[in-house]
This record gives sequence, structure tokens and C-alpha cells, in this order.
Amino acid sequence: MSFRRTVAFAATLAFGAAAAAQGTAPAPAATAAAPAAAETAAAPVKPGDAAAGQGKAAVCGACHGLDGNSADAQYPKLAGQNEQYIVRQLNNFKSSARQNPIMLGMASPLSEQDMHDLGAYFASKSPLPGVADDKLVKAGEKLYRQGDAARGIPACMACHGPDGRGNPGAAYPQLAGQWADYVQRTLKAWHDGTAWGSDDHAQIMPTIAKRLTDADIAAVSTYVEGLHAAEGAAPATAAAR
Repeated sequence: MSFRRTVAFAATLAFGAAAAAQGTAPAPAATAAAPAAAETAAAPVKPGDAAAGQGKAAVCGACHGLDGNSADAQYPKLAGQNEQYIVRQLNNFKSSARQNPIMLGMASPLSEQDMHDLGAYFASKSPLPGVADDKLVKAGEKLYRQGDAARGIPACMACHGPDGRGNPGAAYPQLAGQWADYVQRTLKAWHDGTAWGSDDHAQIMPTIAKRLTDADIAAVSTYVEGLHAAEGAAPATAAAR
């Protein structure tokens, strides 16, 4: 994810000029400006505005695609991803809870409102469907829909939904159509000890991933890439190649 925002602060020059003309020190200008700045900083965050987010997302297109459908599997698709998950990850990048030098630079200038606007914009887009490796679909489907109770692995769909659309209220991400290569790299990183923070939410996936084998990771990763809701059908299916 790649985001940038340039923020400009206006100076209270008119006040300073008037104070100078009256022979008084301009210092009160800073005092007068402070409450206004504090009021601006404390402004409540509104629900994301997709129209505002479109302009802010222009720079994201270089890696993630203008509509959130990246053309390169090393960059995750953002189209259709829920707003709350995007906001959470941008905050993780900004705080360095999630380590990525490029995204740290992109997320650092963003306000909370910027993050919500960007999230709303990408959530409004439709993800392009992917395809799954037909040799791994059955194994991937079993893990996704049933898990493996004997190894303490819950079904992926318990959090990410039967159609892979995620759970916005809990900030669980959409997985349907996501690049298998990206999902596989992420699961392996969690398996090997990476975590995106220290709170309970951040520990869910590393705990599960440690119980997965390389074969499990490959199977479930390709399955979710091909996962999509079949037209006119209730259950989701995985398109295979």
C-alpha cells in the first residue's frame, strides 16, 4: 500500500502585521493560534468519504492499481477491502508495528481522516477474481471451511466469511481474490514469528500460522485467490486453473 499526503499549515501573518503596526510584539499571534490548532487537531473523525479518498489514493495506484487491483502479485489488492482493516493497517505502518520502510513513509503524513477516506475509496471498488491451482484446491478448501481441530487450526471462514469477504466490524480482512503469492508470504512471515503489533487482535494470525505446514500455507493461499461468490449462487466457489 502506498499513500502520501502533503499537509500545509497556514500562518497568521495578518495578525502579526497588525500587531507590528500597533507597536506590539507578534508573540500573541502564536497564543491566539494555539486554541484554533488544538480545536482542529481534536476534530472528530468522520466516516470515510470515498470521493475524498479517490484524490488521496492517486499515489497508491503505482503499486496497488488505480482501482485497487494491483497487477503485480507482490502488492496486495485493495479493491473491496473493508475500511476498518485498511485504517488499522495504515496505523500499524505509521507506528511501525508493521514493518515496511516504503509504507512507513507513505503512512506517516496521513491523518486518521485521510486513512478513513482512503479505506472508504478502496472499499467501494470491486476486486478482480483470481484463479486457484486445481491441484491444491481440495486441500485449501478443507482448511478454509473446516480447519483442523486436531491441530488447533480454526476454519478460516469463521472470521473471513464463507465467501472470503471478511468482517468489517471486527476488522478482519477480505481474502477473496487476493494474490496467492502475497497471502503465502504473509502466512510464512507470521509462521516464522512476525507480528503486526502486540495487542490481542495482532496475535490471532501468528498463533494460527505457527500451526500450519508449508503445504497448508500453499494450499489455503491459492484457494483464497480463486475464491469468489458464484453468480446467482449462495455458496462461494474457488475458480481453478
